Amino acid sequence: MLTCFIRYHIDPTKKAAFEEYARNWGQAIPRCGANLFGYFSPHEGSTTLAFGVYSIENLAAYEAYRDRLAADPLGRENYKFALSEKFILREDRTFLKLASAPHATGEENK
Repeated sequence: MLTCFIRYHIDPTKKAAFEEYARNWGQAIPRCGANLFGYFSPHEGSTTLAFGVYSIENLAAYEAYRDRLAADPLGRENYKFALSEKFILREDRTFLKLASAPHATGEENK
């Protein structure tokens, strides 16, 4: 399993547009086959840093997922929305694998 962390630098005056974009991905990403943890917008501290986090089985599954997302009506509209509104200043993707498993259950401290 791979987890994709998307780091966004957004225009702080367009936070509401980013949040609309995030809600749209909240519908399209799971429908297209990825396990969405969520999209996160600035709250305290940085006003320009936002994240999207989802997991996918492997890079081959990621490629198929990206094709489905590009063909999805809401996915297409969301890409267009981001381009037209220009609230994303920079976007970086990093794929990581979980290295800390297995995690403790907390039962061993009782």
